[in-house]
Amino acid sequence: MSINSVKEVDGMTKNLYLMGTAGSGKSVVALGLARIFQERGIKTAYFKPKSSGGDPNKRVDDDIVLMKEVLGMDFPSEVISPFRTGPLYLSTYHRQEPDSIKKKILDAYGQVAKDAEVVLIEGSSTPFASAGLDIDDFRLAADLSAPVLVVTKVINDYSLDAAVFMNKLLKFKGLEVTGHIFNNVRRILLDKTRGIYQPLLEKKGELLGIIPEDPQVTAPTVLEYQTALGGEVLAAEDRMDRIVEDVVVGSMNIESALTYLRRSLNKAFITGGDRSDLALTALETSTSVLILTGGLYPDVRVLAKADERKVPVILVHSDTYTTIERVHHLSRHIKPMEKKVIELAHRQVLDNCNVDLILKKLGISGS
Repeated sequence: MSINSVKEVDGMTKNLYLMGTAGSGKSVVALGLARIFQERGIKTAYFKPKSSGGDPNKRVDDDIVLMKEVLGMDFPSEVISPFRTGPLYLSTYHRQEPDSIKKKILDAYGQVAKDAEVVLIEGSSTPFASAGLDIDDFRLAADLSAPVLVVTKVINDYSLDAAVFMNKLLKFKGLEVTGHIFNNVRRILLDKTRGIYQPLLEKKGELLGIIPEDPQVTAPTVLEYQTALGGEVLAAEDRMDRIVEDVVVGSMNIESALTYLRRSLNKAFITGGDRSDLALTALETSTSVLILTGGLYPDVRVLAKADERKVPVILVHSDTYTTIERVHHLSRHIKPMEKKVIELAHRQVLDNCNVDLILKKLGISGS
């Protein structure tokens, strides 16, 4: 398939390009839509032009593994996601011709789309990623003639601003905007989202869903923290599936720490390995994992208490600041064996999004 021949499959295949930033929940929305489309008898495929991780030897993107399983796709992972990107991707690709990279992506898309009625295309961690090679999400959406569905995580008023700005930018670039989904909306923001954000956005574009936050779907597990940090597990190795809803850093005295520790549920508590006093205090509150920094092994009492409370302890050799940076943008990646979580993601989209309107905008009839 040549760079200019993507139109060859347009007549029988519809595309939907999911754009958003890291942590917005694009993958969960794609998963939910895929399951719903399947249930309605729509032949659905998944395509991720650029997966994360500049290192070619890095393991396969978890989202690709999941969607291959859910949709029963037989294509190799490098076809479903033909390009690897990351913060240092230009060190590897700066000498390659952008047209050859784009051709590789479009050729892979042609294979995935061949027998599909709709292809769900998941964008990068930020829409402008890889713009240096002219394969940012805006450019690819145009090349694939794909209408865009914007997924926005609602954090505060700036989230609404981001959605409105994105709507203007997409239209300025001549891209069709299917609509927006506000995702991972905290309970305390639900009423404001429905009463203030929704009317303001609908003056500029269409809102197709408001999905409340569900930690069972969105919160990373202790195992994902351990994988990201490469740390050594010192206690409760059998409880790595616990979810982490918050991160608290311990660098204060016990009296000051207690206020924060009691307020945060299912947290990761990060502190120096020499702060056994803080670690023991954290274990008396709702803690999912202790992360001890600086490579300093803790007092034996900490490990004994952690085993008693069934709280994993992870020892890392980086300092506290570096450790926080590594987990700052960590998000949940659902695994194929997590059937309950997959069903929860499916129900979130089904119950909170206007799927009928999405299909109508794509020109697809699904019973």
